[in-house]
Amino acid sequence: MRILIADDDPQMLRALRVTLGAQGHEILTAADGRQTVAAASTHPPDLLILDLGMPQLDGMEVIRTVRGYSQLPILVVSGRTDAADKVDALDAGADDYVTKPFAIDELLARVRALTRRSPVAVSRPVVTMSGVTVDLIAHAVTREGQRNAVRLTPTEWKILELLVRNPHRLLTHADLFTEIWGTANVHETGYLRLYIGQLRKKLEPDPSRPRHILTETGLGYRFEPDA
Repeated sequence: MRILIADDDPQMLRALRVTLGAQGHEILTAADGRQTVAAASTHPPDLLILDLGMPQLDGMEVIRTVRGYSQLPILVVSGRTDAADKVDALDAGADDYVTKPFAIDELLARVRALTRRSPVAVSRPVVTMSGVTVDLIAHAVTREGQRNAVRLTPTEWKILELLVRNPHRLLTHADLFTEIWGTANVHETGYLRLYIGQLRKKLEPDPSRPRHILTETGLGYRFEPDA
C-alpha cells in the first residue's frame, strides 16, 4: 500500500517513514502543503497521513483541495488537541484524527481500520474525453484547439464532477439527486435528463450517440473516460 505522509517536522517524518515502511508499505513524504497536494495528484496514494500546521498550505486547505478530486482516506495526525480543530478537520473531509503524542500501536490500528474499507474510485485530477479535458482542481473544462474554456452552469459542473470522480460506476438517479439537490426525489428524472442533455451537447463529439456520459436505462448514468 502507498502512504503519503505530510508533516513539516523532519523527525516525525523520519519516524513515521521507518515505522510504516517496516510494515511493508511504500512511503512518500511531503514537508509542506503544496508538496502534499502535488504528490497526492501525481502519485495518488492509498492513504494520506496529514499534519494540520504546515507551511505554504495548512492541513485544512490540503484536505479541501484533495477532496475536490479524490476520496482517498485521510488520517490527520496533529498536535492540535482542541475539539473544534477535530470537528473542523472531520467536516472538511478527514476520515480520522489522532493527536500528538500518540502510541505507535494506536496509529497502526487507525491505519488498518481506514484501509480495510472497500476500495473507492479515486479519479485522476485531470481526465480527458474525446479532446475535452476536465480539470477537477482548477474546476475548468477545455476543448483541444480552443483557447476559451467550455462554460458550464454550477449544476452542470456538479453533475459532471460526480460522474468524473466515479468512472465506470453507475450513479443512480437517487445518488445524483441526493448529492446535487439534497433529496432522493427520483420522480423528477426529467429534470436530471435535461442537465445531462446539456452536458452532452457541450462535451460529447456526437450528443445523439454519447461515448462518455452514458445512460443506464431506468437506473442512472455512468461516465467512461478515454482509455
